[in-house]
Amino acid sequence: MIQISASCVGCGKCVSTCPFGALSLVNGKAVASAACSMCGACVSVCPMKALSLPAAGAAKKDLSAYKGVWVFIEVGNDGRTQKVRPVGFELLSKGRELADQLGEELCAVIIGNHVQNYFAELSQYGADKIYSVSAPEYHFYNTLAYANALITLIKKYNPSVVLFPSTYIGRDLSPRISSELFVGLTADCTGLSIKEGNLIQTRPAFGGNILADIKCPDYRPQMATVRPNVFKKNPIAAGRMAQVVEETIPVPFDAGKVRVIETQMDPVSTAQKLDEAPVVVSGGRGMKDKEGFYLLERLAQALGGAVGASRAAIDMGFKPKEDQVGQSGVTVTSKLYIACGISGAVQHTVGMEHCEVIIGINKDANAPIFNVCKYGLVGDAKQILAKTLEQLKK
Repeated sequence: MIQISASCVGCGKCVSTCPFGALSLVNGKAVASAACSMCGACVSVCPMKALSLPAAGAAKKDLSAYKGVWVFIEVGNDGRTQKVRPVGFELLSKGRELADQLGEELCAVIIGNHVQNYFAELSQYGADKIYSVSAPEYHFYNTLAYANALITLIKKYNPSVVLFPSTYIGRDLSPRISSELFVGLTADCTGLSIKEGNLIQTRPAFGGNILADIKCPDYRPQMATVRPNVFKKNPIAAGRMAQVVEETIPVPFDAGKVRVIETQMDPVSTAQKLDEAPVVVSGGRGMKDKEGFYLLERLAQALGGAVGASRAAIDMGFKPKEDQVGQSGVTVTSKLYIACGISGAVQHTVGMEHCEVIIGINKDANAPIFNVCKYGLVGDAKQILAKTLEQLKK
């Protein structure tokens, strides 16, 4: 919190400057509230130099009590069946690596109804411990109910790291928890590592033009969301069983204000979801028109895959937004990825660079896509695709 000395004369300049509304005048003196983020905006405007940031090297909070890497396991529910979303296993696999580097436990946190059905599978992906909150009232996701349960667990057991999937639920739940706990949250991470005991959270910044490394050395837990398909699933031992800690946490009264009456899932627009397809054929601006994308559809059908698109192709109306591959779209990790008429800007490659085999087709021999692909074809994508389809027919 900002420091205010006795030389404050109560002029109010700091109050009007604070972007968070954290300063007010009480008995003719400036007073800071818990909303202060120590941004320093008020320091420079004070004519009496009465405001200052805490000195570097000031006593820091003892963080030694915070131990354990936690992964929130999301259970998908379409109204008929429930199953763990694959991104949960991806985070457990990466979490196992992080926990080993820190010398701490890897813990899965699962909330829902009849969640004991998933304990064995979670254990196979490296979880040392499973925190379970299971009750009929948790059958459907409820923001207040789930947030209350997780906050209760975090305050009780003090984990050092908490990871969430960057899904609709993860993006809704994680910021509510971070604000309640007054800790930071890094969204849409594409990389996680450990340095000097801190979690290094890597994510694209400035429109994807750079990758920023973010750390939170002074607060715990360190929290991040990670997009699906960024890390690979890696089961480590079949038959192993984690320690299970079952917790009974009542749903708060306020959670009853929202009730799920019925769940209806819209049919998927493509034959296969992009993030599950073994083959993805994507087109960019270089495909020029819808005729070009018709060739992509035919190739994808022949290979048993799905069709994606770059941001430029989406903006040109060739494909709907949900078919976009890249930073602001879907991340794919298919066995084969074919990029047709895509230049290879980092905003796109961040969403497909982890595919097993990448083929790039572009007229520009210097296109950045050739820096990430295993095989590159220089030429007109339409002509190459037409000849490829002819050979596939044979």
